Amino acid sequence: MKILLTGATGFLGFRTLEVLAKMPTITSIVATGRTLKPTHQVDHPKVDYQLGDLASQAFTQKLVSQVDHIIHAAALSAPWGNYQSFETANVLTQQNLIKAAHAHPIQRFVYISTPSIYYNGQDRLNVSEADPLPSKFVNAYAATKRLAEVALEQSNIPYVILRPRALIGRGDTVIMPRLLRAYEAGRLKIIGHGQNLVDLTAVANVAQAIVLSLQVDHQGLNQVYNITNGEPVYLWQKIQRVLELMGKQLPAKKIPYALVSKVAQLMEWRAKLTNGQEPTLTKYGVGTLAKSFTLDISKAKKLLGYVPKITTDEAIQEFVSWYQQNQ
Repeated sequence: MKILLTGATGFLGFRTLEVLAKMPTITSIVATGRTLKPTHQVDHPKVDYQLGDLASQAFTQKLVSQVDHIIHAAALSAPWGNYQSFETANVLTQQNLIKAAHAHPIQRFVYISTPSIYYNGQDRLNVSEADPLPSKFVNAYAATKRLAEVALEQSNIPYVILRPRALIGRGDTVIMPRLLRAYEAGRLKIIGHGQNLVDLTAVANVAQAIVLSLQVDHQGLNQVYNITNGEPVYLWQKIQRVLELMGKQLPAKKIPYALVSKVAQLMEWRAKLTNGQEPTLTKYGVGTLAKSFTLDISKAKKLLGYVPKITTDEAIQEFVSWYQQNQ
């Protein structure tokens, strides 16, 4: 197997790269991304870093010509931003990869999507892949990731689409660091009742799901799978756990969800009318901290053979140890 891994310089990408490099069935890995950081680099004879922009057709064709399997983990992932930027990063790059895959003997295309496409502002429990999607997506990120899914589904390339929820673990530069920055700035407060149930996912478990996607038989191909730890947790208890491991304490004061949501709405309006920069609060960001959101992973267990191996608490401990060593 010769693999192209996009997003290889990011959180999920480099953790997946570590696993792929150890697999005897994989002979070479073209690892691509924008910027290579020392904390997210994998030194291995099989790994060939080729950095560049997937929005370039020529660059994408060059990458795909060297491989027979594609894992597409690169994306512009943010709760706010210009739609055109998301369209370029998430849709155009997908179209370029698909076009290149049609020109070369690509045997399988594994795409990392997002369960953000399920978000509708309400509590949602045990959401399955077959459940109806919202009539309007919450933001440009979710909208463009769904467009990328559809493009792959219609491509006639054998595919697997994964929707992993809220990744945590060693190398996380997004979810937990963002919460820690909010804490240090005095802005981290419990929103709502603080008993919202959510799924978190150890990044190592997602890497495992990607490996299974490369190996799954015909019955499991051309399918979409939710990926989580399969153990819903109370979000604010786990945030408190992270803080405790770092010698910090979460303030006990709670702020009504309706109030924070309204403030976020006003901040969004102001941002749209002024400089367009991401506001301190967004409705989606507030919702992810206040609403329950869990996924049904029975399909992944049945067809992929997916069994989460790393618990949420193990992934939290892994993150804290890594974070403290790299500050």
